[in-house]
Amino acid sequence: MPSPSAVVRNVRQNHALEHATVHILSRMHAGVRMLGRSDARGFILMGALETDAVRCAVEEGLARLNGNEPWLATHPLCGTNLAAAALVLGGAAWAAVSLPARSRGLRLLRGALALGAVWPLAQQAGPLAQQHLTTTPEVRGAHLVEVRAERRGPLLVHRVIVAHDL
Repeated sequence: MPSPSAVVRNVRQNHALEHATVHILSRMHAGVRMLGRSDARGFILMGALETDAVRCAVEEGLARLNGNEPWLATHPLCGTNLAAAALVLGGAAWAAVSLPARSRGLRLLRGALALGAVWPLAQQAGPLAQQHLTTTPEVRGAHLVEVRAERRGPLLVHRVIVAHDL
């Protein structure tokens, strides 16, 4: 059984590989909508894509991440961006409205001002979280094992299995 730190490393590597794969597929298949989710065993990719195209994109993504293209590890449409921005904005608003005030209107005004003040920080929180917490471009030791396709109702889901050297 892998250690907790190995599991975290595997998830971060798989998340980076998911992003690299989406970058490559988006370039090759403009207009195809995709959604991915990573875990310690690999990732799933939902979208109307051929299995061979997914397999080729995963292999290219691994090669390019290993070939020093770390920018592929992050993606502007990653859910981390939304989650991190929500945490920053929610925390600022909560802090602002929690301070004592003479009126509810003043609390709401303070909350709105706090949201405006931290908006630039909130926009940067997601990319920073991706770079330092949820992905790593260091994927040496990661190997593609298998890409399986299955239908889940109207969705075509590809399960990408990735092995990791210790």
